[in-house]
Amino acid sequence: MAYLFTSESVSEGHPDKVADQISDAMLDEFLKHDPNSKVACETFCTTGLVVVGGEISSQGEGKVKVDTIVRDTVKKIGYTKASYKFDSESCAVLSAMHEQSSDIRQGVEEGKGLHTEQGAGDQGMMFGFATNETESQIPITLELSHLILKEMAAIRKEGKVMQYLGPDSKSQVTVEYNDRGRPVSVHTIVVSTQHDDFDEEKKMLARIKKDVQEIVLKRVLKKLPAYSRKLFGRGWQERVILHVNPTGKFVIGGPHGDVGLTGRKIIVDTYGGRGAHGGGAFSGKDSSKVDRSAAYAARHVANNLVAAGVCDQALVQVAYAIGVAQPVSLYVNTYKTSDIWVDGKKMSDGEISKKVSKLFDMRPAAIVARFGLKNPVFSETAAYGHFGRTSETKEVEVYYKGEGVTERAGKFYKQVDTFGWEKLDKVDEIREEFNLSERAVVSNLV
Repeated sequence: MAYLFTSESVSEGHPDKVADQISDAMLDEFLKHDPNSKVACETFCTTGLVVVGGEISSQGEGKVKVDTIVRDTVKKIGYTKASYKFDSESCAVLSAMHEQSSDIRQGVEEGKGLHTEQGAGDQGMMFGFATNETESQIPITLELSHLILKEMAAIRKEGKVMQYLGPDSKSQVTVEYNDRGRPVSVHTIVVSTQHDDFDEEKKMLARIKKDVQEIVLKRVLKKLPAYSRKLFGRGWQERVILHVNPTGKFVIGGPHGDVGLTGRKIIVDTYGGRGAHGGGAFSGKDSSKVDRSAAYAARHVANNLVAAGVCDQALVQVAYAIGVAQPVSLYVNTYKTSDIWVDGKKMSDGEISKKVSKLFDMRPAAIVARFGLKNPVFSETAAYGHFGRTSETKEVEVYYKGEGVTERAGKFYKQVDTFGWEKLDKVDEIREEFNLSERAVVSNLV
């Protein structure tokens, strides 16, 4: 039967996302100094204060300027006004970083500890998910939630319209699905955004709602592919339920309105409540932490399985023991959307899992090498989701000599791939392994 499903997103100015972005900016800075850096950086931010703590093992120790990284990140987000009670120039910055435990380090460095291979940085299970209801293969509810906030951030930074916007905002999108599990219409949109203070509250709230509908959502619609625009339908302004700042004014926001902590938006970071989550956060952790790297690898598996036409949806679980390289298990759930037949018998999820185990090397060192996770590529992941993004090659400045590093005018640069786990580079291998003829990457769209 038909049902409603909802996902939410939060902006780069949300206090927890401020913390995530600072943690990942710190990680990237250490990796620019030393690609073998081991970092677990946690950030706490509140009124006029940022505290950065955690464990490090890096040649960059003593070289990374914590204060500068924090202030640059806060400024880039948009906290530049004293009225926010949290701004890049006046906030206090405290650092409580210390050396990583040698007991942990011996298990995640090759050739040390009880095993000769680089082991997992911790035990636990990680999940990856993909669905063919969007071209990005993330749920449409989450894709729309992210896009609404991206457009609001772009409008805020352009400064031409809606000049009252503050950095902190949240969105939520509810979509109606039919009895076959396909999205058919946008049902409800919720937007809460920080704004400047005004005397006439009712008039201001009415203005914000009108601007969200007439400016933000219209810009969103222009960027959507045709299948997503159909979910709004004709007369969407009257049909779609729209709540804007439903509690009233939203002047006090950001870290002044609510404490921000690294790792508290793990569902926003992943699949908006679809699939599953192993519980481990991403930001501030280097790639030896399988909470992050294996979750990326699991998404890569799920993404390529769906793109290859093995199934319409895929949930991939991988699990590890600390210090051990080989996963203790790998499992694929296709939600009964697979239609692969061998010798007159439909292939089970267990059989699919065995084939996947042969196709994908899920050892931590192999994952790191596959996606280039010793490079400073993490800051971009810290807002608007780690998945469903476009992989791009770009040049970054580093502070070391080594393989792949070029020198120009006394500075060092390296080509890196962002969001490498989003590449559909295993589709052909999967199709060959499963004896599949070529299928459309997206087949479950309205």
